Amino acid sequence: MVTKHFNDSFERISEEKRNRILSTAISEFANRGFTSANTNTIAQKAGISVGSLYKYFETKEDFFLTVVDHGITQLEKTLESVLSMDLDMFGKIEKIIRIIQTHSRINQDIIRLYNEMTTESNYELITRLSGELESLSAKCYIEMINLAKKEGTISSDVDSNLSAFLLDNIFMTLQFSYSTVYYKERMKIYLGEDVFDKDEDVVAGVMKVIRRALGG
Repeated sequence: MVTKHFNDSFERISEEKRNRILSTAISEFANRGFTSANTNTIAQKAGISVGSLYKYFETKEDFFLTVVDHGITQLEKTLESVLSMDLDMFGKIEKIIRIIQTHSRINQDIIRLYNEMTTESNYELITRLSGELESLSAKCYIEMINLAKKEGTISSDVDSNLSAFLLDNIFMTLQFSYSTVYYKERMKIYLGEDVFDKDEDVVAGVMKVIRRALGG
């Protein structure tokens, strides 16, 4: 269960106002990082006072944690729906890769915020974030792999935990590669300047690697 990092007063305002504050904050934190992001700027752009902002959140850290949770939860919900589909493990993985390609392009600020989170130097903040946000994904992927082993889709001697960890890293790298400047350029170095016009080739190539790695 993800810990709540906001005061009850934040839940009492309208959904439209909450979403306006969070979407404004996603952009500010994604573009400037946690340390440089300005809460005064966020409040002004969201059409509220700074005083109101700190009635909703005790600290800037709590505000950031709430914003990250809001952004990443949107993708997590989509991925969870895929994991519940009546597909074998490889079918689910392919669906997830396709969602990542689409979602990361449309919601670049959210993915860039996630990228910012992973590079943040505040150790305590990162510990809180990783523990809360990654646990659900880890559990889902491990269960998916264990089920695939039971069904005989993949080899029974596959290490479920390690495979889930590596699979999540593939997903994370793809998210960054479709949304952040550095990872986009990195992907082009490896796969060519026109890689972003070849989504189907990327899906097929990634799936081939994953199938061979997991013995499918």
